[in-house]
Amino acid sequence: MRPVFLTLFILLPLAEIAGFVVLGGFLGLPLTLAVVIGTALLGASVFRFNGVQTWRRAEEAMQRGEPPVAEMFAGVLLFAAAVLLMLPGFMTDFAGALLLVPPLRMALARRAAARFAKNANIHVHMSGMGRRPPPGPGPVIEGEAEEIDEARPTLPRDDSPWRQ
Repeated sequence: MRPVFLTLFILLPLAEIAGFVVLGGFLGLPLTLAVVIGTALLGASVFRFNGVQTWRRAEEAMQRGEPPVAEMFAGVLLFAAAVLLMLPGFMTDFAGALLLVPPLRMALARRAAARFAKNANIHVHMSGMGRRPPPGPGPVIEGEAEEIDEARPTLPRDDSPWRQ
């Protein structure tokens, strides 16, 4: 795995420099700079609005009773798209633009979520009547309870605040 990252670390900047030389010669300096600055601004705006949209989609999934795993992965991919667009270079801009395409982004998010779910060790803790609460700090609610026999109705005690 490390040789892949090392190769990318060396080859990507060389490819970006070659892209600047070729496209800069074709488009000219002003248009090349305008494209680089424009994609950086697009990346910044995606970065700015990414959080709110991801949060909203995750909340909607939770309200439906679904874990928001795919929505969170899609948010991570939007964040990656924003970072790639903000980096100077045409290869990173192209990769960032691909991640902005919703069907492609959601397909990648679903694939990543499925792979994560397959390889993850997930524990679900349920709490409620007859179950142990999960370990760790949490709210402590103290109170008194009285078992009521449904067969015979009971009247409030004399010292009850509910007695009128």
